[in-house]
Amino acid sequence: MKLIDISWPITENISAYDDKHTVKFDPLLTWKNDKLRKTKLVLDTHTGTHVDAESHFVEDGNTIDVMDLHRVSGKCQVLDLTGVREKIRQQDLELFTIQENDIVLLKTSNSLLDPTAKFNPDFIYLDASAASYLVKKKVKAVGIDYLGIEHSQKGHPTHITLMKQHIPIVEGLRLAHVKPGKYAFICLPLLLVGLEGAPARAVLMTI
Repeated sequence: MKLIDISWPITENISAYDDKHTVKFDPLLTWKNDKLRKTKLVLDTHTGTHVDAESHFVEDGNTIDVMDLHRVSGKCQVLDLTGVREKIRQQDLELFTIQENDIVLLKTSNSLLDPTAKFNPDFIYLDASAASYLVKKKVKAVGIDYLGIEHSQKGHPTHITLMKQHIPIVEGLRLAHVKPGKYAFICLPLLLVGLEGAPARAVLMTI
């Protein structure tokens, strides 16, 4: 068995959605002054690799602390969508054999983007038709290799289509070094009580 880390490294210059949020590492104790080290971490819940809970876009949706971790753990397919331009449509997904309870990870040309570069508003995203198709296929979760699964579309149809069916969304995956295929997937969001999402560590395991 081989573990493959597919998480974004969190640094003070990590990309943020719309460049609106920053990460800060504030030293509280230092080796020079205190003979030990302790740091205060300041970041938002959608920094780097993270999981969106339903309450991110659904007012009465579940928060991240009550999300079933089995939804983001299990058999997984990494789909090669690097040839797609602009957005992933239903017809793009129909080229693959997606089974019930698969966790589907979308590898696109987003994986070539530098995770410390300015936010790229032209990232490849999943459109509403593709989200509806994944609902029909009864997938467990969906992940993508950038900070959002959709652009700022009116009504957020991609998010809401998935979330209303209790399908978690994992954003900010790092897939450039991952070959398309079948894996086991584990993603563990921080246990943040009452919040709409959380940073996570995500790994693949060869099977």
